[in-house]
Amino acid sequence: MASRRQEKISRIVRDSVSDSIANHLNDPRIEEAFVSVTRVEVSADLRVANVYLSFFGGTEKSQKNAFDAIMHAKKRLQMLLAERIQSRFTPVLNLHKDEHFKKALETMKILDELSKKSQSEPQDKDTHGV
Repeated sequence: MASRRQEKISRIVRDSVSDSIANHLNDPRIEEAFVSVTRVEVSADLRVANVYLSFFGGTEKSQKNAFDAIMHAKKRLQMLLAERIQSRFTPVLNLHKDEHFKKALETMKILDELSKKSQSEPQDKDTHGV
């Protein structure tokens, strides 16, 4: 269970990285896909922050290009975070693609399709009264 300090730092990191990607990075590769910071996990010593990013829209290639662009701008994200955080140490950012969210969306889509399919099929009713 995360401490209150970890949760606070996690929120600051999430807000800072999200704002920085949206407003402070001018790479056209990022604009091809919508980027969302899905979660941030901060280590107990507050020195490392694992940031999980989800990408929506565009093709797989454009999503990969957006992730590459963000990885290329990692030092800039780190600097912008250091300006916002009021702590002795600024957590080192480790950026990851969050595949869990994508898999959950795919599962929901499959369930929705199955639900529509079962509703459209005629239901067999037993017309033989016993």
